[in-house]
Parts: sequence; C-alpha cells; structure tokens
Amino acid sequence: MASRVLHPSAKFNSLCRLGSTPRSPVSPISRIITPPSSTRTFSFSLQRPFQSTKYVMSTDALIQAAQNRHSIYKLGKNSPVPDAKIEELVNAAILNVPSSFNTQSTRLVILLHDQHDRLWDIAAEAFRERVAAGSLAEEVWKNQTEPKLQGFKNAYGTILFYEDPAHIKPFQEKFPAYKDHFEPWAVQSNAMHQYFLWTALETLGFGANLQHYNPLIDAPVAKEWSLPTEWRLVAQLVFGSPEAEGAEKPKKPVEERVKFYGKQ
Repeated sequence: MASRVLHPSAKFNSLCRLGSTPRSPVSPISRIITPPSSTRTFSFSLQRPFQSTKYVMSTDALIQAAQNRHSIYKLGKNSPVPDAKIEELVNAAILNVPSSFNTQSTRLVILLHDQHDRLWDIAAEAFRERVAAGSLAEEVWKNQTEPKLQGFKNAYGTILFYEDPAHIKPFQEKFPAYKDHFEPWAVQSNAMHQYFLWTALETLGFGANLQHYNPLIDAPVAKEWSLPTEWRLVAQLVFGSPEAEGAEKPKKPVEERVKFYGKQ
C-alpha cells in the first residue's frame, strides 16, 4: 500500500521521511526523529486507550481543546515544539482517525520552512497568471489576494490533505449498492483528519486556519513535490505561532441544532 504520510522530497530538510506503516493500534511509527529538549512535553499514543489508564483523556480536556480551536490568520514562523513532534502528531492522526470500511484513502503532505514558503509562492504565481490573463483584476490582486497569500507564507508550515481514489474504487466495485457513497464518506474521513490536526496543533501552542486553493494550485503542487497526479487535493491547513487571538464567532442556539430523546 502507498504511504499515507508523505514528506515531499530529500530537499525537505526538516522531516525527510517517506514510509508505509500498516494500520494497527499498536504499530510503532518507524524512524521517529528524536526531539531536542523542550520546555513543553506532549505524548500521542498509538495504543488503544483501554490498555492502560495512562492513555485516558478527560472529557473536560477534550471539550477545552475544541473550545480553544479558532481560525487564526496572523501567524508567525516560531514553533513551540521540535519538528519531530509535528511529525509524531501527523502520524498519530493518520494511524488513528477512522475511515468508512477502513478504506484509509486520506493522504497528507507536510511542508515546513522553505518548502512551506514555496507552496505559497506557487499559489501567488497562479494568481499572477490570472491577472495577466485578465481573469483577476490587478486591484483585487494587490489589495486583497496578495496580502492574504503573504499572510499564509508568514506562517510556520502547511499540511496538505489529499484523497487517493485508488483506495476507494475497489470498495465501489466490491459493494455496488454503496458505490455513490464511498467518495462522500472519504471526504468525511478527510475532514476528521483536518479537525484532529487543527485541534491538536492548537494544544501544542500553534494557531491555524484552513484554506481551499484547490484546484487552482493542484497541478503545480503535484509537479513541485512529485505527487501522484490522481491524488485529489481537498484542503490546506496553515499553522504557525499565533500573533493575534482568534475571534470568537457567534453560536446559534443549541436547542435549534440538537434534538435529545430518552434523557433520564
């Protein structure tokens, strides 16, 4: 099976790891980089929580992490943890986030440092081509799009979320009654990976925001990092040191969105 976590190339100095790990609750992550000393220590277990009380997470902590997650757009290039800790977190996500029928079709590409900068340079180049072609006004580019892209480039890293259709098609053929459902189910699993990593990065001290510049950047990104062209880009999670607080968004009444029956 193809690797589910791909670090782009040998020129990527920070994470340089390409491997394939079978899905198992107790499988170790191969070649974890030993992090240097840090003032903060975090652990992401690959074992089932019922195997030891060490892995039990309180409900309050989970709720608090969800409450603390916000879209933060003013980000910097500082990191509260070594890059190896980010790799450990990403591997924990890819090994433990579920997928329908265990298709495991989500693919992740992690870009840090100069590789992250290159991504947003590629996005800027794509928009400049639109300006040259007359499909994007110069004023809109200068006043809106370019500053926004520069803000993403100012961050520490980006996680690209992909879906690999090669791991969906066999299930569509095996279960024809559900053929039209497998792709939506795959997107749902992909979204769970996004939420897991967004929330977990916040617990490490990062801020983040989720972007969707696909399909505009799909082809040049696949070419730059030699990614399979059949992979479908779904989203881009930009993260870095939070340079401003995330804005609290208004919440609609719970009573309008939750129906609870049988409560005693």
